[in-house]
Amino acid sequence: MLAKEIKTGTIVNYNDAPCIIETISVQSPSARGAATFYKYRARNLVTKQKVDITLRGGDSLDLADFQRRPVKYLYADGSSLVFMDNENFEQYPLPKEEIEEEAQYLTEDLEGVWVLIYNDQPVGIQVPPTVELKVIQCDPGIKGNSATSRNKPATLETGLVVQVPEYLSEGETIKVDTRTGQYLSRA
Repeated sequence: MLAKEIKTGTIVNYNDAPCIIETISVQSPSARGAATFYKYRARNLVTKQKVDITLRGGDSLDLADFQRRPVKYLYADGSSLVFMDNENFEQYPLPKEEIEEEAQYLTEDLEGVWVLIYNDQPVGIQVPPTVELKVIQCDPGIKGNSATSRNKPATLETGLVVQVPEYLSEGETIKVDTRTGQYLSRA
């Protein structure tokens, strides 16, 4: 796959390991005839380490040989989270420490969760780009403060703490960007 065709969320083979592309930055040349550079921040799905990849416009990477299966979050036991395949009902336990970043957004009825399988072993999950979570604790909004754009911390149903506008109150459902962990809007 050519460098210019690689998008966020694509899983490529880099240094003989599957890596998921998390961010992309393009550095255009200032001189005529110079090459455009594509800089990728990826995460190795096996070791969970961050990897920086730089390619010229004409360079390419191979797509990783893996499976992406739709799953549903079932439950958490001592040291792992268990997911069930939506098609064949197979269960995939994943260690909590390997997916702690994604686990902040998991609720029981969350749709659009995928398990990533490499060499017949689950190596991670992918959550949707946005999720809806309920605010369970925040300071009360003060009447008349909606004209200013001040924020306050709010604890969500999964334990995640995000900065929300001052006018939001407990019990409201909000949309959160899972890539940045930031408040987007009311749901």
